[in-house]
Amino acid sequence: MSEALLSCRGVVYPWHCDHMGHMNVMWYTGRFDEATWALFAHLGLTPAALRDGGRGMVAADQHTQYSSELLAGDLLSVHTRVLAVGNKSIRLRHEMRREPEGSLAAVCTLVGVHIDTDLRQSLPLPKSVRKLAEPLLCGEEQ
Repeated sequence: MSEALLSCRGVVYPWHCDHMGHMNVMWYTGRFDEATWALFAHLGLTPAALRDGGRGMVAADQHTQYSSELLAGDLLSVHTRVLAVGNKSIRLRHEMRREPEGSLAAVCTLVGVHIDTDLRQSLPLPKSVRKLAEPLLCGEEQ
């Protein structure tokens, strides 16, 4: 089993909740986005490095499965694993859990593509990204 990166921690505030009293889907998506950027930074794809190099990462595909509701006051964590590293893309899996018991709240799998921001074309990922991703690589969806 691969090592998972703790990529996000937080709390559900009342303003994150919808009229049914649980965290609205937009906030799950937001937390998964924060976790994605934390992973990218861990891999050396920081916002500054991407900007300075005229590079970017774009979401090509994203799927979320909801397992249990999060309510105001719940603590949460997101742990991330890399499922695959392609020539120009990376596929990853985020698991959001209610803390401290660790029960699964949601899972998000997504594909990010490395691009040239001027040409708006995909580019190969740097070799350094592959090396840093290896300890997080699990190669299978769980």
